[in-house]
Amino acid sequence: IIAFGVLMYVVMDGFDLGVGILFPLFKEGEERDLMMNSVAPVWDGNETWLVLGGVGLFAAFPLAYAVILPALYLPLTVMLIALIFRGVAFEFRFKSRRSRWLWDLAFAGGSGLAAFAQGVALGAFIQGNKVTGRDFAGGPLDWLTPFSLMTGGGLMAGYAMLGCAWLIMKTEGPIQRRFFELMTPIGLIVLAFVGAVSLWTPFLSPAIAQ
Repeated sequence: IIAFGVLMYVVMDGFDLGVGILFPLFKEGEERDLMMNSVAPVWDGNETWLVLGGVGLFAAFPLAYAVILPALYLPLTVMLIALIFRGVAFEFRFKSRRSRWLWDLAFAGGSGLAAFAQGVALGAFIQGNKVTGRDFAGGPLDWLTPFSLMTGGGLMAGYAMLGCAWLIMKTEGPIQRRFFELMTPIGLIVLAFVGAVSLWTPFLSPAIAQ
């Protein structure tokens, strides 16, 4: 159930985070309005999958929850703050005129930062945590490593690809052709990250690294 919840979150919320990541590549006005309108009816429902995964972990594996959460407090807190900024931007962007640029920034920045924080948390989880007895014994910045930063960038690229695919499905005409053109370079970037993570991950094991 937890794995299903996480998978659904990555797929369902991934594409609307991806739309936000792509936001700065398009002009203010009709293009951005179209992009935001495509996800406005579904974005809040998509985030409930994240709640399912977290609550499921707490209910089924409280010891794992008690070890993982202290190790990832900072990136997860950043993620939640970014999601708040992003959610506020959805509500206020269409009601403002002079400050619309600010809400555009909140939407794009919140989307990118939330995706990056999730990728960093994933990288830190793959690396493993220092545990003494049944408690987390590491420091507050143990999650901050070159590998976790790379996985953060990789997840941003993956979400951008999902967002691009979503917008190809939801648009037509000249703007759809622009998304088709964007898909190739974004896909190549994602493949590069997949290759880098795949080659690096085994060497996180001390035995293999030696």
